[in-house]
Parts: sequence; C-alpha cells; structure tokens
Amino acid sequence: MKAPRVFQLTALALVLVSAVQVGWWLFDQHRLAVAKYREMHQAYAQQVVAAQALLAAGTSAARVRALLPDIAVTDRHAALSSELDRRLLSEERRRIAQYSWEGSFFIIALAACIAVIARALRAEARVIAEQESFLALVSHQFKTPLASLQLSLETMAMRPLSPEHTRALIERMLADLARMEGMVTQILESMRLERGRVELRREPIELAGAVARVIAGSEERAAREHIAISADIERGLELTADPLALDVILRNLLENALAAVAPVGGGSVAFTGRRAPGEVQLSVRDSGVGFRPADAARLFHKFTRLHPGGGGSQFGTGLGLYIVRRLMLLAGGRVSAHSEGIGQGSTFLLTWPAGERRRHETPGPADDAGAPAGPGARREHS
Repeated sequence: MKAPRVFQLTALALVLVSAVQVGWWLFDQHRLAVAKYREMHQAYAQQVVAAQALLAAGTSAARVRALLPDIAVTDRHAALSSELDRRLLSEERRRIAQYSWEGSFFIIALAACIAVIARALRAEARVIAEQESFLALVSHQFKTPLASLQLSLETMAMRPLSPEHTRALIERMLADLARMEGMVTQILESMRLERGRVELRREPIELAGAVARVIAGSEERAAREHIAISADIERGLELTADPLALDVILRNLLENALAAVAPVGGGSVAFTGRRAPGEVQLSVRDSGVGFRPADAARLFHKFTRLHPGGGGSQFGTGLGLYIVRRLMLLAGGRVSAHSEGIGQGSTFLLTWPAGERRRHETPGPADDAGAPAGPGARREHS
C-alpha cells in the first residue's frame, strides 16, 4: 500500500477514535453533573432532617434559620429553600450546556475531518480505478492496430507484392495509424479539459454548415458500413460557440452514432436542428444498439464503454462523450442521452443558448452545404 494511503487511513482511524473519545467524555460529564446535583440534594436533605429535629426539640425557628440558612422554616416545618433548589438546578443545566457546546464543537470538527479524509479516500479510489481502466483500455485499443501494422509490414517484407496488394496494405496501415492518432488526440484533449486549460472563443456559427462539414468527413465510412446520414437543420439557425469546439462535439457524436449502428449491420443517423425559446437544439438520432435507460448518465463519464449489446462500441477510448459533455458545459450548454432500451437506438440532445440572428441573411456556402432551400429540406448521405 502506498505511503499517502497509509497516512490517510491512519489519520482516519485516529480521528474516529478521537470522535468516540469525545462522545464518551460528553456522556461521562453529563452523568457526573447529574450525580453531583443528586449528591447536593441528598446533603441538603440531611440538613432538612436536622432542622426538623431541632424544631421538634423546641428550638425556635429563628435559631434554626441562623444555624441552617439554606433551610426554610414555615409553621414549624422545615424544607429546602426554593431559591437554593432553583440555583442548584440552574448550575446543573449550566454545566451540562457548557459540556454540550464544547463537545459539539469538537464532534463537528472531527466529523468534518472524517468527511474530508473519506472524500479523499473515495477520490483516490476513483482515480486508481480510472487509471486501471485507462491502462487496460489503452493496452487493448493500441494492441489491435499495432498488431495489424506489424502483420502488414511483415507481409510486405516477406515477398514482393502486386501493386494492388501493396496499395491495400498501405491503406490499412494508414487507417491503423489514423485510429491510433485519434485515440491519442482524445486522451490529450480530455486531460486539457479536466485541468481547465481550454479557452473557448465565442462567435456566431451557422449550424447547418458545421453539421454538413462533419458529415462530409464520414461519408466514405458510412457508405462502407451501409449507414445513411441525414441532416434536417432549420435555415439560418445560428448559435454562439467556438468553431473548433463545435467541430469536436459534432465529430465525437457522429463517431459514437456510427459505432452504435455498425454492429447491427447498417442503419441511419439523423441530425435535426430546431430553434426553441432562447435556445438552439440539435438532436442526433441513430438506429443502433441503444442502451439501458439507467445507463444514460454513465455514458458521459470518463472511460465508460458499455458492452456492444448494451449501447457501447467495441472500439474507442471511452472519452468521446466525456469530451462532448465538458465542452458543452464550457460553452454554457448541456447534453443528454436517451434510449428506449437495448436494440432501440439512441438520441443525443444538444442545447445551446441562442445567438443573435443576423438582420440580413444571405445564402452562402454553409447554407448551400447544410440546408437546401426551405426549413424542411433534408440532405441524405449514405
């Protein structure tokens, strides 16, 4: 066990023992205060008995009061002075209150220490679990493309190949390298986001154009995996965001959707953009493997990769949706996921604060690429 963890556990044990000791001290002081009050009452009760005996022997009431000033004499009857009784009770309550306040302060302080140490232990356990998950994930994800690269290189070194075969191996190696580069990029991006080393610009962006550019980059893969990608974005729909961050968000969501649809042998991915009161909403709906509704929140945690049968993909770092959520929070937006269950597909809903619309909207390349004429127009990619 590492030294810091030993220290934390030792400190937690000592604080727990101290809390128990303070609790026992409180109980013991309360018991002693009550016992002392009873002893004082018994002592004064003996004086009452003595005063009554003096009165019975014929001693005057004035003489008894002089001898025993704390005893009240009424009609030749002795009793404890009500003022003294109130004073004794007040003293008992004062002591109990004093011990209670002092003990409560120490109990609260020790409880705060316990909470801090316990939180640190939980955070450390979570970090250790994430590190183990990360190492297992990275070793698995990098092992496959590295093995593919090694096999391709060994094949090329063993014997001369035809130009067609050589070209196919080169393309496969380039794809493996691109896959490893994408994983490294996601890992570095997640570290920058977690450490707060990201500064986002804010400028008006035409959502249709941004979606169209992202879709264009995945058309070849979508066609190869028999996936149809469609975009239905309201014309002139704008939001205020960082262009690079928006591109990362859309690419990660599209990659996630393609990975969810591929295991079922093909299907569809649909982008739908609408204007809501004070907001811009973009939904990404896929017909893929879906996930259990209870797993919706887990999807945005680091290194979360659900089983392919339950909405995950067999490839990837488990960081894409985490990056999406962090970037959306930094942009002042939010993201949520929904699925009716395994095999029912999934929908991711992005929401940004609405940007100011430009007064003079003129169709440009972004409009032509992302939203053909009319708010209901659709562009299909397959």
